Amino acid sequence: MNIALFCGSSRGTNPQYAKHTEAFGVELAKAGHNLVYGGGHVGLMGVVADAVLKEGGHVIGVIPTSLEQKELAHSGASEMHIVKDMHERKALMASRADAFVALPGGAGTLEEIFEAWTWAQLGYHQKPVAFLEMEGFYAHLFAFLDHMTHEGFIQPIHREMLIIEQDPKRLLERLETYVPPKSKWE
Repeated sequence: MNIALFCGSSRGTNPQYAKHTEAFGVELAKAGHNLVYGGGHVGLMGVVADAVLKEGGHVIGVIPTSLEQKELAHSGASEMHIVKDMHERKALMASRADAFVALPGGAGTLEEIFEAWTWAQLGYHQKPVAFLEMEGFYAHLFAFLDHMTHEGFIQPIHREMLIIEQDPKRLLERLETYVPPKSKWE
């Protein structure tokens, strides 16, 4: 399974984020999955790529020319695809992915995972969308999503389609056994 991962290009302020991210990379590789990610060697992106590579896993990086030129590309990736811009990056990552996972990150992480989730709701794909929760990082976001559901802006079936786990091994198991609900317009 190719797992598209969205996470920070920084490590954040809590050193536990890098520790949990590394553990996820190790589990991903041990389970025989491939990492599809933004191609960077910095932040949590670099941590997860290094962990997968250290375990002998396959890492597929996708990075825009502008970021590659700033020497942010991971030189050890198994495959590195240099693309024109962020739109092309997201399209290639989505086409290569069998599942989408978010770890801690900023606005870009949220934009990417929410786009994947929206596409799933609309029936553009039937791939699982997940969050690896660590250190309560997304707790307020999940509470807000529950509020949006309560207020009628998200259908309960679509709120429930998000996989949320704290344990990397359990998250991977749920990705492997995912059964999609009906799309929004069915």
